[in-house]
Amino acid sequence: MRAKSWLSRMRPHKIPFRRRFARASVALILRRSESGGKELLFIQRAHREGDPWSGDMAFPGGRLQPEDASARAAAERETQEETGIDLHHHGRYQGRLSDLITRHHSRWRPMVVTPYVFEWVGPKTVSLNHEVERVVWVPLDYLAARENQSQLPWRTRLGTLNMPCCCYRGVCIWGLSYSMLQELLGMT
Repeated sequence: MRAKSWLSRMRPHKIPFRRRFARASVALILRRSESGGKELLFIQRAHREGDPWSGDMAFPGGRLQPEDASARAAAERETQEETGIDLHHHGRYQGRLSDLITRHHSRWRPMVVTPYVFEWVGPKTVSLNHEVERVVWVPLDYLAARENQSQLPWRTRLGTLNMPCCCYRGVCIWGLSYSMLQELLGMT
């Protein structure tokens, strides 16, 4: 039996009555880089008309389906559909992070998103579906460095908000993905 991971000992925040809301889950996938450090996988969402997060950086994942045995199973299924990465066979589950609340793409109804963390020990190849433009492995040290933190102007009907972000090679990690990243970095 494997020793418990560092993350499995954490106590993530679970939103009460989360099963009464629409649910989604994502996978935060870590791997060892060739230099011995750690890297975190992000996907760049494909550009689609009407999608408010079109082209944004995110973690692979999506909504729970009736056939999913759990939210974690949904994260594993969605990751394989979007990237070809088989977490069930080549991922080592590390634990979960805190639930977050967002909304559906086209509706204002709340949705609970649960992030799950995995260590990747499989092949480096990916097979992207129509929802994903590309995958980017970002060094964890880069993501944690204070000098790489910035702000992204985000326009709303009420004015422009400066959202915290981390930019890497021309793309910005912000919003829910940035929040999940900050919780992960706070634990490592």
